[in-house]
Amino acid sequence: MIDTSLVNISLGDIYELKKPHPCGTNKWEVVRSGADCKIKCLGCGHIILIDRVDLKKRIKTIIKRVENQ
Repeated sequence: MIDTSLVNISLGDIYELKKPHPCGTNKWEVVRSGADCKIKCLGCGHIILIDRVDLKKRIKTIIKRVENQ
């Protein structure tokens, strides 16, 4: 498990969350970041809006990290 307080959420990152989505997958891609983050399920394509603090609590592992230039 990772220390989520140090995670910088940025556009294009893919995270594995602790609980799976009803479609069966728990991998999500960040499609918008700010005070609230918009994340997209990589299984069914469903998009939800979640508070940044709540998202950080739900992250289990980082699947793919996009490096900002």
